[in-house]
Amino acid sequence: MNDLNADIKLAQKGSSEAFARLYATVYKDMYHIALYSLRNSHDASDAVSDAVLDAFCSIGKLKDADKFRGWIMTILSAKIKRRQREYFAPSDELDENLPLTDEFSYDSVELNEALNKLDSGSRLLLSMSVLGGYSSGEISEICDIKASTVRSRLTRIKERLRMELSAE
Repeated sequence: MNDLNADIKLAQKGSSEAFARLYATVYKDMYHIALYSLRNSHDASDAVSDAVLDAFCSIGKLKDADKFRGWIMTILSAKIKRRQREYFAPSDELDENLPLTDEFSYDSVELNEALNKLDSGSRLLLSMSVLGGYSSGEISEICDIKASTVRSRLTRIKERLRMELSAE
């Protein structure tokens, strides 16, 4: 963790190399969460890029180095939500035949179909929990909702997926 603190201090002084090292610790999670939430690799890349640019420009506002990961994910969450509002109306059709990425793929068509039935907010919560490994408390801080609400929503989302998959 000392390297993280040192890199944050250097990045706050303007070191792009230090910020690049910080970004290297979270970029895969950021992209997977954005991709899973937005279901489009171009939009996911754009959301991550926008979040990283904002984070780089405002790294001086980060007070607690231990909260870097949650801080940058909060920025990403805002970018994802903005893109969802801009690009996805409830009636928009998603191309289910496109692969998400080489590293991340669905093992079954049934799972893919069940996930497509989730609303964008549910996909965001599920991706942060399952793909990002965030606790309900961390998701609560990132998404600005109560931890108990996060837990109950995740329970309902998972139950809905179970029901969808067992009905197939």
